[in-house]
Amino acid sequence: MHITIERDNLISSAKAGDTLAIARLLALCQADARRYARRHCHASDVDDAVQESLLIISRKVGGLQAVAAFSAWLFTVIKRECYKLAKIITRTDSFDEEREAQAEQQLARKTDQDLRMDLVAALESLPAHYLEVVILRDFEELTIAEIAGRLNEPQSSIKSRLHRARVLVREYLLAYDHG
Repeated sequence: MHITIERDNLISSAKAGDTLAIARLLALCQADARRYARRHCHASDVDDAVQESLLIISRKVGGLQAVAAFSAWLFTVIKRECYKLAKIITRTDSFDEEREAQAEQQLARKTDQDLRMDLVAALESLPAHYLEVVILRDFEELTIAEIAGRLNEPQSSIKSRLHRARVLVREYLLAYDHG
């Protein structure tokens, strides 16, 4: 009972904008968030879903209507993030053969210089956490284990992030006819 009162007070303080309370609340609910995400996300998406969910919670906790609704809200946010990540993978995996052929033709018409410029632009368009793993893997030629060690993150997160980064680069290169 005492723990529940403390947690409710922490949520109330976080709602009021107390940044220390927000940080403590996020630390307190991280284990529950991770457990819930493991049940609702693909294994490779758990870390990304939890990280994004906690970021959303930290930004929007002030709008929470009732302290008692916090847990349900947290789990709803996590489930939504898991769904979004799964949708990205599904959309990526359903790349049809006709589009693939068109993409190959589009890229075949480009000069090496144009391809290099497009690749640079695609890499520059990546969010920093995706760009970092691409540079470490593809330019510094580190292994997944070495990257995970350097970034102090699980190998599964690194693999997932690297896959998403490459998908985003590919989509960028194929989405626009830059030349």
